[in-house]
Amino acid sequence: MSQRPITVDIFPATKVIASDGVTKGETLSFADELVMDDVYRIDADAELTPLELIAEGKALRRTEPRGNIVHLDSCLTLMAPDGDTHEALVLVEVEDDNVADIFLLPLGELQPAVDYRLVGLERHTATRRFAEAASGSFARGTRITMSDGQMRTIETLSIGDMVLTRDAGKQPIRHIGQATLRASGSFAPVVITKGALHNEADLVVRPDHRLFIYQREDELGAGRAEVLIKARHLVDHTTVLRRRGGFVDYFQLIFDDHHIIYAEGIAAESHLISAQTRHGLPAGVSSPDHAHRPHLDYEVQKSLIPAQKAVSLLRKASTR
Repeated sequence: MSQRPITVDIFPATKVIASDGVTKGETLSFADELVMDDVYRIDADAELTPLELIAEGKALRRTEPRGNIVHLDSCLTLMAPDGDTHEALVLVEVEDDNVADIFLLPLGELQPAVDYRLVGLERHTATRRFAEAASGSFARGTRITMSDGQMRTIETLSIGDMVLTRDAGKQPIRHIGQATLRASGSFAPVVITKGALHNEADLVVRPDHRLFIYQREDELGAGRAEVLIKARHLVDHTTVLRRRGGFVDYFQLIFDDHHIIYAEGIAAESHLISAQTRHGLPAGVSSPDHAHRPHLDYEVQKSLIPAQKAVSLLRKASTR
């Protein structure tokens, strides 16, 4: 079964330099070579860069250019000058058993040209934290369509409530995940403003949450009517935008299978359990990986999505 790509925003390690401490002048490295209390600074000209990965079982692999394995090395805690702490993951790309590249994946808002002191390093939490960053979720206040047609806010739902699905009628909720996170870095939500895709109110989701759209005309040139598109690929900074700052409450709805449900009146995926995302499941939840569903083959990759025009094209294509 083909795996869905996972996109995360990273800084190359070559842009993260030790400004003070034992490793002063050296670029960020993996856990074995890091020294507690060293200070790191991200270059002033550094920008977050998308890194696309494929989950293969418990491993990650780059989709390009050479398809190398990428290891989740460690989770760092970095302290800013004002005392605030931020977490970031160290990812290590390997080629022929040698380190090919190292990346820093911020889980909070790390600013260029600011000194951050390394005050914590955990090797065993990186997998869970990555799963949280890569999972799809709805924000507090999102209205979900129930089996009786009513719309209820996601935070009022309970295990066993019956939800309307596009592919399998009414289905019971088996688990509900919830996390409060800083709305920054990879956790900054995407806001699909009211009406952008015929949604009845603003729809706020994690960047990798996928929306299901039925095109009455194939405006994207996908070769089919049904498409799944990640929210991050729809950002045009006008009708679809990233919202950074403060905190966000995220919720995951988990069913026996992966389904297409309705949020704010438009179709979107439920939480997908896979080898990669199960590490982010709520404590005590035990569920097998979801079987492959036909709609998972409908995902449209970013290369096929016209920049700044996707929302208007899809709104036109799906107009009744």
